[in-house]
Amino acid sequence: MKLKFLGTGTSQGVPVIGCHCEVCASLNPKDKRFRSSVLITTENDKKILVDCGPDFRLQMLDNHEDRVDAVLITHEHNDHVIGLDDMRPLIFRNGNDMNLFCNQRVGMEIKNRFPYAFSEVKYPGAPSFELHEIENKPFSLFDAEITPIEVMHFRIPIFGFKLKSLAYITDASFIAEIEKEKLKNLDYLILNCIRREELHPAHFILPQILELNDELKPKQLFLTHISHHLGLHDETEKELPENVHLAFDGLEIEF
Repeated sequence: MKLKFLGTGTSQGVPVIGCHCEVCASLNPKDKRFRSSVLITTENDKKILVDCGPDFRLQMLDNHEDRVDAVLITHEHNDHVIGLDDMRPLIFRNGNDMNLFCNQRVGMEIKNRFPYAFSEVKYPGAPSFELHEIENKPFSLFDAEITPIEVMHFRIPIFGFKLKSLAYITDASFIAEIEKEKLKNLDYLILNCIRREELHPAHFILPQILELNDELKPKQLFLTHISHHLGLHDETEKELPENVHLAFDGLEIEF
């Protein structure tokens, strides 16, 4: 399997509009971050998108990707779902509804934000989605076995996803002990890290990530959902433990 980071930034992206800090002004492509999303290619060449934010169209074009077979949604915040309307050309080409997998709460929010995609009589050109409700238990999608990981994003439970020996978690601020058991000794663990210091109510910060690295012991840990407050990519990378890395847009992992 292969995972490609389509975006590794926070809800504002990097650079941030109107900000002139050294990160936002950086000319290093690794300091340019679309909103967080990944595209997983299975062994049978099925394309599974995780989250579909406002940068989805440009992410697909920049990465020369032209197909999505299903979408996993971690939660309902706009930087993770508002790009769903841009799936229209993929839906029209396939001739089928796009399959979305999420929990019940998220499904209801998607219906509220895109009512025209679920109406019985659609206007010409409207997207169409097929919602599949998932719970905190493994399920099969194409040739992949997917294990949801329930984490807390401030006060709402959201899902990360584990495939084989890789887990992708974004927007977490707390992971219960029972869920941590699913994450121990992985080949690849991907976690959100918004900044270096000052606790955040809804996101991990770097000291918390380093504690989780010691506790969960992944072979490789990649940081995503990164803000401009974490620092320049190249400089921050040098300060991290040997197995911890900043992900960047376009990075690919084979697992």
